[in-house]
Amino acid sequence: MNFMLAILNRSSIMFIIEIVSEGVMNKLSVAKRAQIIGMLVEGNSMRAVSRMADCSINTVTKLLVDVGTACSQYQFETLRNLPCKTLQCDEICSFCYSKEKNVPEERKGEYGIGDVYTWTAICADTKLVPSFLVGKRDAEYGNAFMLDLASRLSNRVQLTTDGHKAYLNAVENAFGSNIDYAMLIKIYGAPQATDDERRYSPAICTGTEIRPINGNPDIAKTSTSYVERQNLTMRMSMRRFTRLTNGFSKKIENLEHAVALHFMHYNFARIHKTLKVTPAMEAGVSNHVWTLEEIASLSD
Repeated sequence: MNFMLAILNRSSIMFIIEIVSEGVMNKLSVAKRAQIIGMLVEGNSMRAVSRMADCSINTVTKLLVDVGTACSQYQFETLRNLPCKTLQCDEICSFCYSKEKNVPEERKGEYGIGDVYTWTAICADTKLVPSFLVGKRDAEYGNAFMLDLASRLSNRVQLTTDGHKAYLNAVENAFGSNIDYAMLIKIYGAPQATDDERRYSPAICTGTEIRPINGNPDIAKTSTSYVERQNLTMRMSMRRFTRLTNGFSKKIENLEHAVALHFMHYNFARIHKTLKVTPAMEAGVSNHVWTLEEIASLSD
């Protein structure tokens, strides 16, 4: 009995020491924070990062919140008066807590529970992501997203989106007539695969339809290829977006922080293979390639 109490007391003491050393007395070094951030932006789950970095899951979560908040604020203030000329927008689906069909009856309609969409814009020339927004796929969030995007641009742009109806009023409200805007609508054929195969396979695109909406859009530049490729980058770089795993977000706030960290790394620290520089450098927003240590120091 005394032996068991001694083990329990020792475990309690070690737990308290870990909390104090990681959260109160000895703040994580910049190098340690950079190591954790590097693991997160390369698509590792929170618990995997915790194991590899030899720290508690609470430490990883706290760092994500602190750095994600700082990254969001930095990009909000820095990505202004951008020289973008050709933009593409899309929404990528994920979910928090559970899939929409599995949400308990008493929690249906609650914000941040079920399907969640991330609105993204990308510059086709610089590959910069000037604006992003986590929320619902409705007119309210569409308006907020487009207003934010319009506030960051310094000149008239050409914009391409998919056929989502929320874009129509959102683009009109944000840009008015000062834009060349077209929709690219994909046409999908009937699925050819069996039920089991169709479950994990996308429908086959049999054609596209281009609809000029406003201004005089250049048909040759009407495309959503870059923003759809950016969606793939998000799924590969954030565990929360990986399909058929249990790494999905449990809280929408943590999803927002992860997205902000991802785009900070993508815009400022990740060299684009085609451009040979970061998107922020190509757009004239930054004059160097950011290190993980610099990103980690933003939270200071």
